[in-house]
Amino acid sequence: MRVTDNLKRGTVELLLLTLLQEEDMYGYQLVQLLAERTGNRFTLQEGSLYPILYRLVEKGCVTDRQELVGKRRTRVYYHLEPAGREYLAQLRREYFQIHEGIMMLLNSSAGGVESDEPAFT
Repeated sequence: MRVTDNLKRGTVELLLLTLLQEEDMYGYQLVQLLAERTGNRFTLQEGSLYPILYRLVEKGCVTDRQELVGKRRTRVYYHLEPAGREYLAQLRREYFQIHEGIMMLLNSSAGGVESDEPAFT
């Protein structure tokens, strides 16, 4: 497993809840918007998306509703609930706190490793 896969896995709920705070969305829409808004740096397969959404529904953070599209097709929309907004706020606080600590360490020392990477801001 690549390092980026582990980093992505830890932020998926944060990103999905952030998108859902704008409006109710369906799975494919979430996948497309996530890729678009991250400049394709963060892509998610629909098969990976749904277990996460189901978990958020079970936690009471998100609700789902089916809507008829066309004559026979239904689409499941996901809605961010107040508990989800609270959970999102908690995730954001934790993410920024961890991010700040990582940036402090990365900017204070290269850890003895030569790097062409610019300092982080």
